[in-house]
Amino acid sequence: MKRLMLLLMITAVSPAIAQTKMLTIEDAMVKNRTTLAPATLKQLQFIYGSEDYVFLSDGSAGKFNGWIKGSLNKAGKKASLTQNEIPFLSLLSLNEKLKLASRDTFTSMPAIRFDQSADWIMMLKGEKIALDPKTNKVRVIIPKAIASRQHVEESSAGYIAYVQDHDLYISNDDQQIKITNDGSENIVYASSVHRDEFGISKGTFWSNNGKLLAFYRMDQTMVKDYPIIDWTQTPAKNVNIKYPMAGDSSHQVTVGIYNTQNKQLLYLKTGEPVDQYLTNIAWSPDDKYVFIAVLNRAQNHMKLNQYDAATGAFVKTLFEEKDDRYVEPLNPMLFVKNNPSQFIWQSRRDGWNHLYLYNINGQLIKQLTKGDWEVTDVKGFDAANEHLFYISTQESPITKNIYKVNLKTNVITTLSAADGVHNAVLSTTGKTLIDTYSNTSQPRSINIVETTTARSLNIFNADDPLKEYSRGAMSVFTFNTSDGLPLYGRLYKPVDFDSTRKYPVIVYWYGGPHAQMITAGYNGGAGDYWFQYMAERGYLVFSIDTRGSSNRGKAFEQSIFRKHGEAQMNDMMQAINYLARLGYADTSRMGLFGWSYGGFMTTNFMLSHPGIFKAAVAGGPVIDWRYYEIMYGERYMDTPQENPEGYAATDLTKKVGNLKGKLLLIHGLQDPVVVQQHSVRFVRAAIDKGVQVDYMIYPGHEHNVTGKDRAHLYQKVTDYLVEYLSK
Repeated sequence: MKRLMLLLMITAVSPAIAQTKMLTIEDAMVKNRTTLAPATLKQLQFIYGSEDYVFLSDGSAGKFNGWIKGSLNKAGKKASLTQNEIPFLSLLSLNEKLKLASRDTFTSMPAIRFDQSADWIMMLKGEKIALDPKTNKVRVIIPKAIASRQHVEESSAGYIAYVQDHDLYISNDDQQIKITNDGSENIVYASSVHRDEFGISKGTFWSNNGKLLAFYRMDQTMVKDYPIIDWTQTPAKNVNIKYPMAGDSSHQVTVGIYNTQNKQLLYLKTGEPVDQYLTNIAWSPDDKYVFIAVLNRAQNHMKLNQYDAATGAFVKTLFEEKDDRYVEPLNPMLFVKNNPSQFIWQSRRDGWNHLYLYNINGQLIKQLTKGDWEVTDVKGFDAANEHLFYISTQESPITKNIYKVNLKTNVITTLSAADGVHNAVLSTTGKTLIDTYSNTSQPRSINIVETTTARSLNIFNADDPLKEYSRGAMSVFTFNTSDGLPLYGRLYKPVDFDSTRKYPVIVYWYGGPHAQMITAGYNGGAGDYWFQYMAERGYLVFSIDTRGSSNRGKAFEQSIFRKHGEAQMNDMMQAINYLARLGYADTSRMGLFGWSYGGFMTTNFMLSHPGIFKAAVAGGPVIDWRYYEIMYGERYMDTPQENPEGYAATDLTKKVGNLKGKLLLIHGLQDPVVVQQHSVRFVRAAIDKGVQVDYMIYPGHEHNVTGKDRAHLYQKVTDYLVEYLSK
């Protein structure tokens, strides 16, 4: 922590770069993902079964145009690692191999996966193929006719699951088998369910041998239709979605198993109640059992259940987790490599997300990690099955570093040397990893790390993409609330900052779970350059991670339970007091901006603490949590029937008469996440009260405005805040 705070202090007091170029809104919001993004090694990956890595070079700076292979020279255990990079694959040589296989060729180098198998995996003319580099033979993994279907997923045995006309199919060679017959808009197969909560991102789960398919079946007939208007057609067309609102009927989910060998279909006997959540599906290593984290609708009681894949019968509950507020399983059980009798489970039962080692009978062997910090990702095991690799916030809540823990001794070893935000890719052997990280002074750096010794070799450092632009200083820091709770803040100062002057202030925040605004990474964790853009134009730009946000433990997050907004607004008041003490912040000219949960917080603050901010912008705002979806909403608020006072406090239409200052609401017309009814109801309430508010829509966009229109959105936000803060 001492190293980290020193780093941030140095960043905070560093002078502005002596450049004159100014960011445009396109630079800040569009080019930040392309020409102004930190450079990297494209498609960097390990070659399957080896410690060699490859990346795609464009031929610039005199390098080979094509794939380059790198390897480490290891001259003894104590010697420094050295690097050897050589040309690996050119477009010409790839096309020669494809010609030998009597296949079409490429006009430019495609994306290729070298780390999934000994074959080279790529897309060619709409189909997914595997090229054997030794024999130059090509195997079709997914034919073109199937690749365009929905929810396509291949298995290790060559079967392909996909959805066509709402029903589930399985293909093998030229044979297509229709598995279901009742698929419709209401009966949904092989899709992610439960509104993508609980870590769910897909709906098909192949067994290890690739011959058994587990899949979700979601019955939505009991959920009311919700209209989303398609304005591109004439006349405009209503497109209904299923949107289960808090307190209403939820969809019902079951899990099917299809056996490709005996052609039998069955459903796991997951029991009642029917509106429970079936999450974190995992196969046993021998494919005889399926494990599901079954969560009740109240989300305060989880059972890790085992089911027989051959009969669908319930076998046993391995263990249960309960919480007075909520349990949120996000990761399936991970079986220990080469040891089918043990598995890893992630849980926040002690207040922080940690790793637990269990046996297959559900008996806890030991807690592998412990402390006031969170495990954020698990990367896999080493070849000897002695260590598990993971990423955590052990150094600081705003850092992510790479570690390994010994499964027998619980000894933890740090594998990433530099402070900042790290991510890791582990080789298939577990002997080497790719460490990609950034910090407040380094946009991107890539090291190859030897996992047994923690020795590392730097293979890439990105230049600052904004080095030609005039910028003020950015700092990341903590300040304490009145009750001693440290909160993280981030501040961008104007170019040519003068501490004797007063500057208008723009505050951007979010405040909800599963988000962290501020990190020790590049640009302080901000993904775009709008904050710098506004600082160039003479504004102090401030952000805060209030209670409710990520990586500060369960108690920090659960402080918002049943009372969205209360703790966060208290923290914002503490932040405003901090800004007032700086002396150079003009707290009489402040603007507030937030999106989604942050849009709710922005609107709520403007109505609950009127007059503090002169102007505010609320994008995609939740206006009443009664109108938000069940899975997320009820986790943090319970149902409206159970918590009527809490929900009533979040109905911002009841507070619209309190508004002082200017408020702009923005909404995507096709938003299926925070439906437009939220902002429309607020506008109607404002009209009824004779209160003036401003409103902007983005046709064709869902919850987030993306692409080139994002520059238009942020120009709108900029113009609005500048207009009212310049007075």
